[in-house]
Amino acid sequence: MIKILCVGKIKEEYLTKLINDYQKRISKYTKIEIIEIKDNPIYSKEIEALKEKINDHDYNIALDIKGNLLTSEELALTMDKIRNINSNITFIIGGSLGLDEEIRNKANLVLSFSKLTFPHGLFRGILLEQIYRSFKINNNETYHK
Repeated sequence: MIKILCVGKIKEEYLTKLINDYQKRISKYTKIEIIEIKDNPIYSKEIEALKEKINDHDYNIALDIKGNLLTSEELALTMDKIRNINSNITFIIGGSLGLDEEIRNKANLVLSFSKLTFPHGLFRGILLEQIYRSFKINNNETYHK
């Protein structure tokens, strides 16, 4: 199972369509769930709400600009290895202020998609696309060039 633990709701219809499309595509390979935490103007409360939803038995991947950069192929290989030892992978996306040190330290892996900053909803779509791409790569299916 793949879980996406994230802060905030998607307000834009075009992003909702993008996210729903990739969720549907991924569901052919594994169960997927998006868990949204209400954004909070008080950062510490937002972080506490995230921490409450993190399951220590899952393989937790914190998405943070300070994380490791991987290619799509490396992400696919990493996900394949993880799924051999733990069938539950949780990706954690922070709010506008990011994740705190405790969440990064608690994660099994801290991953960055870029040194750039992305809008939250767009990043969620990018993450889902890369998860889908990973399944396609690992199953030797056409999609990835």
